[in-house]
Amino acid sequence: MVAKKKKNKELKDKDKVKEVCRRIRVARSYWDAHNNAACRGEREKALVLYETLTPEQKEQIPQQLKVWLRYRSEKYFGKDKPNGMATKRFLHKSKRK
Repeated sequence: MVAKKKKNKELKDKDKVKEVCRRIRVARSYWDAHNNAACRGEREKALVLYETLTPEQKEQIPQQLKVWLRYRSEKYFGKDKPNGMATKRFLHKSKRK
């Protein structure tokens, strides 16, 4: 029998940093695989956890991961993108019909 994981389990300080890094890496792998919906979900979870970190804990996260998280968050999944699909290519296709 497989044990169920607790979803609301409190993470320790060191575990929080590891979990944020893991979630960012998973989101990056989804991004590379062009799985945008899964990438968006993992990125959101990583951002929520990232915001709970102290400044000292944020310094422990590799710079490359922090840059990817912020860059992708603002450029591709920002609030000005309604469904994450507001690209010129998508808009041109819908106008042709």
